[in-house]
Amino acid sequence: MSSDARSPAIETMFLEERRYPPPEEFAAQANAQPEIFERGFEEFWEGEGRERVSWFEPFSELYEWEPPYAKWYLGGTLNVCFNCVDRHVEAGRGDKVAYHWEGEPEDERRTISFADLQSEIVKLANALKKLGVGKGTPVGIYMGMVPECPVAMLACARLGAPHTVVFGGFSADSLSGRLNDMGCEVLITQDEAWRKGSPVPLKRNADEALAEAPGVKHAVVLRRTGSEVPMTEGRDLWWHELTEGEGDDPEGCPCEPMDAEDLLYLLYTSGTTAKPKGIAHTTAATSSAWRRPTTTSSTSSPTPCTGARPTWAGSPATATSSTARSATGRRACSTRAIPPTRTGTATGRSSSATRSTRTTRRRPSSAPS
Repeated sequence: MSSDARSPAIETMFLEERRYPPPEEFAAQANAQPEIFERGFEEFWEGEGRERVSWFEPFSELYEWEPPYAKWYLGGTLNVCFNCVDRHVEAGRGDKVAYHWEGEPEDERRTISFADLQSEIVKLANALKKLGVGKGTPVGIYMGMVPECPVAMLACARLGAPHTVVFGGFSADSLSGRLNDMGCEVLITQDEAWRKGSPVPLKRNADEALAEAPGVKHAVVLRRTGSEVPMTEGRDLWWHELTEGEGDDPEGCPCEPMDAEDLLYLLYTSGTTAKPKGIAHTTAATSSAWRRPTTTSSTSSPTPCTGARPTWAGSPATATSSTARSATGRRACSTRAIPPTRTGTATGRSSSATRSTRTTRRRPSSAPS
C-alpha cells in the first residue's frame, strides 16, 4: 500500500489561532464571569437550583445518577408557570414587558407585560380545566409563532399538563404521529398561519392528523387569519369563545405543585433519519437550565433577549427562558417568519413525514406565524 493511501482522508489546511476578546466594559456586565469555572459541578448546580428557582418545597438531594439515567433536585416541588410569570408579578414587575412580538403583516406588533401574560394564561387554564385538562393530561400544541403559543405552553404547565409543541411547518402525518405517541387528549392549534404573505392551513392539517389520532377529544382553535375553516361539532372549540368570561385571578387557578422529576414536555426529534423520538424534559432540571442567565444582560435588565422559535420546535426553551429570568423577550416567543419579498410564495405544508423507520421530509426554511 502506498504512503498516499495511508494518509488521512481529511487534512487541516489552516489552523485559526486568532482571538477576538470582547471589550473589557462589555465583559464586565456579563453574568458568567471567569470565577464560574472555579466552582465544582455539584456546588454550581445546587447553587443554581436554590438561588434561581422558586420552590414550593425545597429539594433534599441534588441528583441521583444510575447510568444512563439521572434524576435531579430530588424531593423538591415547583411549577414552571409560577417561576416564569407569577413570581415576577408578585414581586411588583407586572408592568414590565415580557414579550415584544412582530408578526405578519409587517406592521403587526404587540407588547405584552408580565401581568398581561399572567391574565391570558389563567383564562386559558381555566377554560382547559373545563375540558378535563389537569395534572398529567397530555396536550399537543400545533401553532405558528404567535404570543398565544407560549400562553398555551404556560397554561399547560400551570395545570401540570405535560405538552409537546409540534412545529407549524410539519405535515399532518408528522403531527398525528406525535399526538399518538404521547397520547394527547387535547390539541391547541389555529385556523391558519402566515408565512411570507401566504396562509399556512394549520387547521386543515390538524383535521387530517386528528382523523388518525382518535385519542384527541378536543381541539382548541385560535382565530389568526379569520379565514373560514371547518369546525367539528363536539370536538372543535374557538379559543376566544372558550376563554370568554373566564376569570383571570391567579388565586382562582393556582399553579399545580409538581415534583421535580415530573414531565414538563416532550421534545421530539425531527424524524429526518428515523422515527421521531420524544425527549423527556422534566420540571426542575429544565427550570434550572432556563433560569441560568448566560446572556450579557443582568437577570432583571430590560435588555431584550432575542430569539425565534426554531424548526426543532424549541418554543419551550426560547419562549420561556427569558420570562424565567424576568427578562424582556424580543421575538422570544415569536417573530415574522421571514422577510417579505415581492416574488416569494409560501408552501402550505411540508412534504409528508411518515412514522416509518426511514422518513423523507424536506425541512421548511422558516416557521409560520
